[in-house]
Amino acid sequence: MFADHPVQNSEVYLCNSSHSQAIPPPSPPSPATPCEPVDDILAITPPELQDGCPTLNSRLANAVHVLNTEATALSALTRLYETDPIARGGFDAAVNAITRFKGDKGKLVISGVGKSGHIAKKLVATMNSLAIHATYLHPTEALHGDLGKVGKHDTILLITFSGKTPELLQLLPHFAESLPVVIMTSHIRPSTCEIIKQRPATILLPAPIHESETLSFGVSAPTTSTTMALALGDALAVAISNEYHPQSVAAVFSMNHPGGAIGATFAGPKTVGDLSLPLIKIWEVTDGDTGAHVILAAYQSKTGWVRRGNSIVASPLRIKRMSPSDMNQRTEDIEGLMVPSSEWIQIPADTDITVAREKIISMRNSVVGADVKYGNDSILATIKDGEITGVMEVAALFTKES
Repeated sequence: MFADHPVQNSEVYLCNSSHSQAIPPPSPPSPATPCEPVDDILAITPPELQDGCPTLNSRLANAVHVLNTEATALSALTRLYETDPIARGGFDAAVNAITRFKGDKGKLVISGVGKSGHIAKKLVATMNSLAIHATYLHPTEALHGDLGKVGKHDTILLITFSGKTPELLQLLPHFAESLPVVIMTSHIRPSTCEIIKQRPATILLPAPIHESETLSFGVSAPTTSTTMALALGDALAVAISNEYHPQSVAAVFSMNHPGGAIGATFAGPKTVGDLSLPLIKIWEVTDGDTGAHVILAAYQSKTGWVRRGNSIVASPLRIKRMSPSDMNQRTEDIEGLMVPSSEWIQIPADTDITVAREKIISMRNSVVGADVKYGNDSILATIKDGEITGVMEVAALFTKES
């Protein structure tokens, strides 16, 4: 997967000459064809750059080479996480470590030096925009007081292509042993990474490149390696945000981007219909399925909901209350799990979220026992033109995202 690739040579021809003259192609070269005047390109090219077709071909060949090299590296990285047990297990362990408190406490502390430090800062910004608490820790500044920002419920993410950055190695002993440490590095095996050797419990997130940047571009400047780190960081952020906010990632994102083009494009949920989940997106179990089937379906689903047909649902809060003794029970025999449509609270889909929240509060205060009937795990069914458009838990009305 990460082996060298053969290079196919080609020739580049000069325009407006009596014969074709071969010139050394860039590495690796791109096929060139005789040039024809292109008025639009010439019109937007600054006068001092109008050197003729060889210059244009060279520039575009270099650009295509960089793009193709990084695309190849991303394909190889994708394949690694599709097939390699260490990479897949590391990613799963990293998400588990970061989400172990369900976002109620703790944060992700990301650290790196140089270009890896810039990647860390970008990843912090992405995490925060998705309501995943994260902060950047400069390794040197940490040793001079900034280590105080690390809390006992935090998770550490180190970004280092080499896996042996001196500043990170110097910082490593100062993290409490109780803190999970994740490392994003070029190493694909723990045994070759110096930081993991120093702290064996460190979780490995491999971000290798298929060939060295010196071989690809003739210089070891961080290029392909930083692209891999950015992409893997984005994958981590999206996976975590989907677990934190399975029904409302877009709502959370828009809430944190009230300004600019994003804020103008998506103003966030306004009505209960914006928050509700269409039944078609909920995984289905059948008659006779057990509690274990429900757990599996909820785990594999992006929504956390389960349904039987279009008139019975089990919501995330109810599923989380299941006990080990329920695993072998049929779903219809598990008390309080599956809620039939006769018990759903119907509400017009265009009802303002604030109005819906006030109605629920009023109903809770009006009748004895209404706190159960209208509790957080009760099911709201949004209605439009007499048809059910979706379902949601009452709790969704009272989350900070809404």
